[in-house]
Amino acid sequence: MPGSNSKALEKAKALAADVLLLDLEDSVAPETKDAAREAVAGAVKAGGYGKREVIVRVNALATPWGREDILAAGAAKPDGVLAPKVESGEEVITLDDALTEAGFPEDAALWVMIETPRAILRIAEIAAAARATRLSAFVMGTNDLAKEMRAQPDAARTPFHAALALTVTAARAEGLSAIDGVYNDIANAAGFEAECRQGLMFGFDGKTLIHPSQVDACNAVFAPTEEELARARTVIAAFALPENAGKGVIKIDGRMTELLHLEEAKRVVAVAAEISRLA
Repeated sequence: MPGSNSKALEKAKALAADVLLLDLEDSVAPETKDAAREAVAGAVKAGGYGKREVIVRVNALATPWGREDILAAGAAKPDGVLAPKVESGEEVITLDDALTEAGFPEDAALWVMIETPRAILRIAEIAAAARATRLSAFVMGTNDLAKEMRAQPDAARTPFHAALALTVTAARAEGLSAIDGVYNDIANAAGFEAECRQGLMFGFDGKTLIHPSQVDACNAVFAPTEEELARARTVIAAFALPENAGKGVIKIDGRMTELLHLEEAKRVVAVAAEISRLA
């Protein structure tokens, strides 16, 4: 939601979204940066966003606005900060120090945008910085990545396949969430749904959205289906039976099912439970 748009900040309170990204970066013109920062800080302090996680996307520390953005956010107390164009583990550490200086608690979230070729080439290093910082999520910036790569994406996002897969792989290696990039053609509902399903296939946990009309379709794709949830509960129940205690593999409905499937089943049930809590 553009931080310079007061109507958008208010409308966000009614969206069926898990996270609200209140933006001070790309959607805000340079001449309105200061006013947007003040508006976002005021909106966060006023509250009213319910169970939704509120994350402020700040400008990069290298810009004239980045540190002031983090200081203002620290005073307003959102759930965390999203930093753009991060390209190294050292930058993550610098951002984490800035959050500490701004008064953010240790459990505040630090999200970073992955949107440059250098970030992709250093993705493992960036992810590893989570071991000593607040880093908890990657957000793909596919628009900026396309520009920097001089790529010409098709409907299947063919030029990004390596970048998408590497980002998810690095995130999983360090226990981070991974959020897919935006879809620009708001009027193309079928194309948007297809890209959501592709993101799910790559392993992303969700998708960043640029219009309220995209929320319901995104939620439908990334939430476990009733069939998936029923299967997960069956797997959990089967492993809980006394006769299966201590077993590493059992047969369920004719399928060989291992402990790794049990862990995935527990994750699916946990995601469904969290969705119900937020509803």
